[in-house]
Amino acid sequence: MSPESKPKRYYTKAEVDVLIAATIAEAREIDEASMRKHNREATVISMILGFTTLALFIDGLLRILGIIPPFMDLDVNVIDDIIDKVKGDLIPIIESSKKIITR
Repeated sequence: MSPESKPKRYYTKAEVDVLIAATIAEAREIDEASMRKHNREATVISMILGFTTLALFIDGLLRILGIIPPFMDLDVNVIDDIIDKVKGDLIPIIESSKKIITR
């Protein structure tokens, strides 16, 4: 079967080049559109994750500092413990060093 006997079944080189060029252009458009969509969705997901992480960090920090009350009776406030340690351990040392210095 030769190209001359059934001309509708075969493409010329020029026709193939046109089809390939059109296909490549269409593939590039599809690729650019999908990359735009991916970048937009990834940005939104990153913003949500970042905001959530920051909110949880701030919540934990404020609970440790005692500004926000404990959640479900999980008291993580360390300020009272630090104050007790300073009063019990450091204040006597400081006062005894003051007595030594003033002598």
